[in-house]
Amino acid sequence: MEKKMDRRKKYTLMVLKESLMELLKDKAISSITIKELCERADINRSTFYNHYTDQFDLLHKIEAEIIQELHQTLYQYDYNEEKEMYDMTKHLLDYVASQGEHFRILFSDHGNKGFQHQVIEVAQSLILRNLLQSDLLNDEKSSNYITLFIISGSIHVIENWLNNGMQESTEEMTKIIIEISNNGLLHIAL
Repeated sequence: MEKKMDRRKKYTLMVLKESLMELLKDKAISSITIKELCERADINRSTFYNHYTDQFDLLHKIEAEIIQELHQTLYQYDYNEEKEMYDMTKHLLDYVASQGEHFRILFSDHGNKGFQHQVIEVAQSLILRNLLQSDLLNDEKSSNYITLFIISGSIHVIENWLNNGMQESTEEMTKIIIEISNNGLLHIAL
């Protein structure tokens, strides 16, 4: 009986998440009502409130799951090794591609702009820590700006890739991001 309840609960949570993401395609989070969310998910309001306080709580929990996955992925790699940096970037792009529509929506104006900042903060803190420990960047102030520039640029490249229908493979995008991160525009200008 407990397994049945677990499956039912998992199904309910999944349907609510998917329903919110569908609504976010057309509306800002502040315009979405609990009533329309429950109607789309085909659940009653009391079931919704058993799991979430409001639509913002649901959105924050979706974002938190993604941030946790990002955090776990970034911790697996050694940023001093070029191959591992490539593998990490490829792994992240594969993850983004597998959740492409969700990322496109979360990065859009209908999502929570704070989500993009959370992604930047997680990536920057882990990469910065690794770079400072390795003495590759010995000036913390400059390192903050450098990593912020690389991560923000990479996120906007990924956002553009998502919005254009992910026409390039994750392999191609990994090469582009690594090339720009490592060499910037100097490589193109020379």
